[in-house]
Amino acid sequence: MSDPAITFSRVGRRFGDIEAVRDLDITVAAGSVAVLLGPNGAGKTTTVRLATGALQAHAGVIKVLGMDPRVDGNDIRRLSGVVPPKAAFYDRLTGRENLEFAAKLWELGAAAPIAAAAERFGISEALGQEVGGYSTGMRTRLALARAILHDPTILLLDEPTAGLDPESARAVLDLIRDMAGQGRTIVMCTHLLHEAEGIADQVVLMNEGHAWVAGHPDHLAEQYWRDTRVHIDAEDRTVLEVLPDLEGVVAATFNGHVTAELDDLNRLPDIIEKLVGRGARLTRVEPIQPTLEELYFEMQRHRRRQREGAGS
Repeated sequence: MSDPAITFSRVGRRFGDIEAVRDLDITVAAGSVAVLLGPNGAGKTTTVRLATGALQAHAGVIKVLGMDPRVDGNDIRRLSGVVPPKAAFYDRLTGRENLEFAAKLWELGAAAPIAAAAERFGISEALGQEVGGYSTGMRTRLALARAILHDPTILLLDEPTAGLDPESARAVLDLIRDMAGQGRTIVMCTHLLHEAEGIADQVVLMNEGHAWVAGHPDHLAEQYWRDTRVHIDAEDRTVLEVLPDLEGVVAATFNGHVTAELDDLNRLPDIIEKLVGRGARLTRVEPIQPTLEELYFEMQRHRRRQREGAGS
């Protein structure tokens, strides 16, 4: 197993008396997509800035690609593409001139893929315009194009779809999938739960500067989701009318297919065996999986219960 791309171990960062990050533990595997979820003020942006060395930690250890941001910040930033929540540009320069300036900073020379990056985010026709006249969405697209110019190993996205139309937002999520598939490591901060749906290898639920829970969405669902409902369907649905009478079935509702509530999901194999024994030709047996939004709020409730129990 390869070394992780990013590790935070008991990291802390203060701003005066405010603890923006405290005892933060995060491990991001190389080539994976980690999504930092949490409300505004949870510490997500501070975490990204600590990873690049733009901020220095007051406590703990950070490693990015095996390097310490406090010592090797310049090297880490050369290997990272960053999209901050409010990207800064030279407003009196055109979009192309802003990208050319970034390419010079990265020492890319004439081979800088300016046209390809601009086309990827749908701003080719606007490259000749001054950035001061760009809309919020256009500025975000330009920031994304700038972030991938130097083909970074790590991509750090802080609320990357803010101000984007649905088509552009989808392009951003497609970029994340593509770059992860190429072995890049992606860290994305967001408070929009649907953005992490289907792309996150790891979800980190943050609040008050601390990582409450972290893990693959499927593993978190196993740990925190207690729904025991199952969708069941058959070629002849009349056979399923026996479901409410079977041991382990608490309730069953019929609405096209059947949704059966069990007292324990471990009962499911026995229930299937009994249905098949009665001649049912099953076409669907699907335990209900939570959306990321449902899982997020369930994890929050679980965490609150833990804190209340510890304080009692």
